[in-house]
Amino acid sequence: MDALTIHRLHFAFTVTFHYIFPQLTMGLALLIVVLKTMALRTGNQHYNAAARFWARIFGINFALGVVTGIPMEFQFGTNWAVFSKAAGGVIGQTLAMEGVFSFFLESSFLGLFLFGEKRLGPKAHWFSAFLVFLGSWLSGFFIIATNAWMQHPVGYRMGPDGRAALESLWQLILNPWTFWQYLHNMTGSVVTASFAMAALGAFYLLSERHQEFGRTFVRVGVTAGTVSALLMMFPTGDGQGKNIAHYQPATLAAMEGLFETVQGAPLAILGQPDIDRQRLDNPLTVPRALSFLTYQRWQAEVKGLDSFARDTWPDNIPLLYYSYHIMVGLGTIFIGMMLLAVAALAWGRLYGSRPLLWMLMLSVPFPYIATIAGWTTAELGRQPWLIYGLMRTAGGSSPYVSAGNGLFTLIGFMGMYLVLGMLFLFLIYLEIERGPGAAAEAGGA
Repeated sequence: MDALTIHRLHFAFTVTFHYIFPQLTMGLALLIVVLKTMALRTGNQHYNAAARFWARIFGINFALGVVTGIPMEFQFGTNWAVFSKAAGGVIGQTLAMEGVFSFFLESSFLGLFLFGEKRLGPKAHWFSAFLVFLGSWLSGFFIIATNAWMQHPVGYRMGPDGRAALESLWQLILNPWTFWQYLHNMTGSVVTASFAMAALGAFYLLSERHQEFGRTFVRVGVTAGTVSALLMMFPTGDGQGKNIAHYQPATLAAMEGLFETVQGAPLAILGQPDIDRQRLDNPLTVPRALSFLTYQRWQAEVKGLDSFARDTWPDNIPLLYYSYHIMVGLGTIFIGMMLLAVAALAWGRLYGSRPLLWMLMLSVPFPYIATIAGWTTAELGRQPWLIYGLMRTAGGSSPYVSAGNGLFTLIGFMGMYLVLGMLFLFLIYLEIERGPGAAAEAGGA
């Protein structure tokens, strides 16, 4: 493998492993606020204990997220020095704001939330939970704004030295790409947290432990999961799809396996893209559905890959196509699962239905898979550009870091992250075994 491939694999590995943790904390921050609100409104300490328990899970994920996030900042300088030099004047603004504003807001009030409940009082403790939520979602916003500029660069000017300089902070922050990408991403984090909460509640009910907490976790998780899964499809998924159709039409064609421009374009449900013959093998399609979903007209023209120069096509169309369909397929399954669970909850049958509880318990890995597939779609879809239309990926890596050096550090990170992953699973196991009952007995610090 050449150095560029190693650099791409290196960053793909570190960012994928890192995102295991914030995708849960961002969604969990909202659900903790929900639990604290229920406690404040009802005066029932059961909900405070539930919030305390999930705050400990949050804390473990937050710590691992920090540890695995810091190396990525250094990778910009080591593995992607040309990109950093060219784009640092723009993306440095949002990355700095993420660290200075949102990270310190989140981390400071997380300490107060975890250790200051008795000293703060009910309302102040609720407010600390809200500020943790605000900090985590602000952090997500600034990261998404950074990525959105790479997807659709705005608010900049190119200097004579080839460096991008920020011309308008507001254009950078209010990038039209950011809005739907941010909402779609954050809704996805709520899906992950909802499934995690419902899965643990189902585990407690099936094992006949902490059953009161199990019912609360299932009820809150299924309710939030139903709402967020539906929002992932519409309007956030629909809005992001229209973004891609408008700003990256070649990406849309590759995602859908559409090789020829056609009026009344079909929506591919299944199929295997054949790049050499430029066709979709064994297709299962819905006639004219892609035209309608994209442009709200059944006979609208959708550009295929034949409308674009071959050197501007995404460089791994099969992986892009499969990642996109895994994301959409799992998202559709999530809606069906949650609608089934919320109907059983409304009928009073969910807590006693072992098949449904098993379904919820075993579903916990799949939102993580769907989210990773979604980000894989976003990043592969931008290729061959590192900054869409401005800098190709091949031109952004560090010329003085050899393939051997990159592979050495990649293997080192794999070993280190294996240890961190085992530690994470062990700590989560201890918290699950300890259970929310211990939080109820502790009653805060």
